[in-house]
Amino acid sequence: MITNSAGVDGRAAQVARRQLNLATRHQLTAAGIAPGTITSRTSRTGGPWQRLLPRVYLLQTGPPDHRQRALAAVLYAAEPASDPLSGDTAALTGGAALALLGIRDAPYAPADVLVRAPRRPAGTPEVRPLPTTRWPRTITVSGIPSTRPVRAAADFAARAEAPELVRSVLAGVVQSGWCHPQDLHAELRDSRLLTRPAIRAAAAELLAGVRSVAEARARDTLEATDLPTPLWNARLYTPAGAFLATPDAYWPDEGVALEIDSAEYHYTRDAWHATLRRRLRLESHGILVISATPSMIRDTPTEVLAALRTLLTLATSRPTPPTAQARGHQQLFLPL
Repeated sequence: MITNSAGVDGRAAQVARRQLNLATRHQLTAAGIAPGTITSRTSRTGGPWQRLLPRVYLLQTGPPDHRQRALAAVLYAAEPASDPLSGDTAALTGGAALALLGIRDAPYAPADVLVRAPRRPAGTPEVRPLPTTRWPRTITVSGIPSTRPVRAAADFAARAEAPELVRSVLAGVVQSGWCHPQDLHAELRDSRLLTRPAIRAAAAELLAGVRSVAEARARDTLEATDLPTPLWNARLYTPAGAFLATPDAYWPDEGVALEIDSAEYHYTRDAWHATLRRRLRLESHGILVISATPSMIRDTPTEVLAALRTLLTLATSRPTPPTAQARGHQQLFLPL
């Protein structure tokens, strides 16, 4: 059983209610709670309080959730005498901030927290303070002061080691609509990260219109061939201006589309029917469609390429060209 704000009243209770049942040692002593009382309430097994981080306490008996752990990291890194919710001296960033926004593959821990240089709080296994002189505008996400998604994505990329993870998370931020690829590219450039091959490649893919790891693999596969370069995630419309669909890759001169359909997103009957209806709309306007799964792109790319090559060749001799009109991403030059 969780006992919220156990043994707290007065000013300390107000702090706890405002901070997801969390408080710092500085806040508790400022509220009139003696240091010995803090120690006694956190030293006993079973509560009523818990020490989550040095000088940061959870004022309940139950376990913390991911929001409380994220806010605890900010409380730990913030200037003790400041209002930690203001975002003026500490703000969640990196993977933890992106995870709060629902970005797949973004890790909650360790929590990266920006702090204003020259302050350099000691790190812990759960918290990684990041001193910076380039303080960003901050926002509040689920009650936690955080950097904007575009800065959080750059801070994540700066410390991520796996190229595929960088690809996946950056694509997720753009695909979810949290930032525009041009804004992300500018932030990565300002952070001096575009000299790293993995980050530069991920930024190039996003500017080209790629929005997922599966699409990125498809782009890698296609770039190793002599096939024409497609548009990625171009929006297709009828001549009357009605929206048709957004295929993953589209060859406008030939009227050929590649759809990368993941079973993860088509496991319900309604989702599968929606996929079929989208394909029918495309085909009714003269577009030839090839469907492949991410595993086909990864494991049997030669079969996918052979099918594409055949359709692209057939499309050049069709008596009736497609009627759809493409609007969307072009292949853009990516300066350093």
